[in-house]
Amino acid sequence: MDKRSLAWGAILLFIAVGMGAFGSHGLKVVLAPDALAQWRTAVEYQFYHGLGLVFLAALGSHLPARRLRLIRSAFVAGIALFCGSVYLLSIRDLVGIQALSPVLGPITPLGGLCFLAGWGILFVTAICQPDGR
Repeated sequence: MDKRSLAWGAILLFIAVGMGAFGSHGLKVVLAPDALAQWRTAVEYQFYHGLGLVFLAALGSHLPARRLRLIRSAFVAGIALFCGSVYLLSIRDLVGIQALSPVLGPITPLGGLCFLAGWGILFVTAICQPDGR
């Protein structure tokens, strides 16, 4: 079991639950439906990749340590960049950060690329790793 991946997964899932509840109860009455949908997208992707980290923790002893660190780093970076920017974009009008939109918009796909990199590294690792390890 990889404790670091498990710890990252647990804290990011904890935060995702809080963000989901905040969106459903606190933001529902103040955000436009499209902004609330953006918030939910960020929560969903944070959940998916938090669960991915828990899954990674369970596989930890079966993966090369360097690959495990790369995948974990990619998922955490993806959550920070993708989910973080989408959270901020969804509330930009509410908190008055519309001027950051040109900066935040390009950050979102970088986070998506981090997610893709993490899953891609896991795929290559699974294909290239000899059976029995």
